Amino acid sequence: MSYYTSIQLNKEPFSTSPDPGFFYRSTEHLTALNRLEIAVRLRRGMSLILGDVGTGKTTLSRALFQAFEMDPDYEFHMILNPSFENENSFLVHLSKMFGVSPFFRGSGDFRDAIEKYLLHKNVDEQKTVVLVIDEAQKLSPEQLEILRTLLNYETNEYKFLQLVLLGQLELWSQIREMENLKDRINLKFLLRPLDEFETGKMIRYRLQAAGCVEPNLMFSNEAVKLIYDHTNGRPRRINMLCHMAMENLVMQDLRVVDADLIGKIIEEEKKWEW
Repeated sequence: MSYYTSIQLNKEPFSTSPDPGFFYRSTEHLTALNRLEIAVRLRRGMSLILGDVGTGKTTLSRALFQAFEMDPDYEFHMILNPSFENENSFLVHLSKMFGVSPFFRGSGDFRDAIEKYLLHKNVDEQKTVVLVIDEAQKLSPEQLEILRTLLNYETNEYKFLQLVLLGQLELWSQIREMENLKDRINLKFLLRPLDEFETGKMIRYRLQAAGCVEPNLMFSNEAVKLIYDHTNGRPRRINMLCHMAMENLVMQDLRVVDADLIGKIIEEEKKWEW
């Protein structure tokens, strides 16, 4: 039996998988999501979301996809881990993802085939093509240059490709060195960690989304403060600590996650900090 079923929950509340159904819309995340949606709908081109590890970038990307999921006028493509050996392998991957095959196999042929695909989708089919790349700090300068050239494809009114890059802070250092790419950024947004108040709200929101009848009572205020202090408000670390707390809640047959329980879990974690 999973721990969550023994306390009358329908789902695991603190999974670290990027399920948009458990996406807590903090002030930061809601602002980022709304601005991304506007940029995509207006076909503004390139959007950049930066944030430390565990601040919710991947879940944000899934929420963006969900916002357009039922709209046939939008075609979404996602790259979750852009670890490509070289420029050519990146172009091959993009071509396969877009479902195009160049007549020849040189890099210029791949670019031409992708351009024709984007032109057909935007002009002939009147669709908006969106490419979301997570972990974008793994892109090399050569691969970023390919994306820059794709952003050149446009009409007088809009870009053919809506590009969303989500990455860790070092991505900005890479882009800042590429003046031609930096100038094409329509939206820049830095995802900051949650504060203590929103940490508590996120915990209660996820409990409620999992079927908890009284989410306000399961974690004490003192426990929430300890969780915030230990995680620095990073959603992924919050979820991991809360998951361990819920496991202990069940194993020890407790009713409330209090500060004492969180403190013991934190002390146990410290034993692994070699």
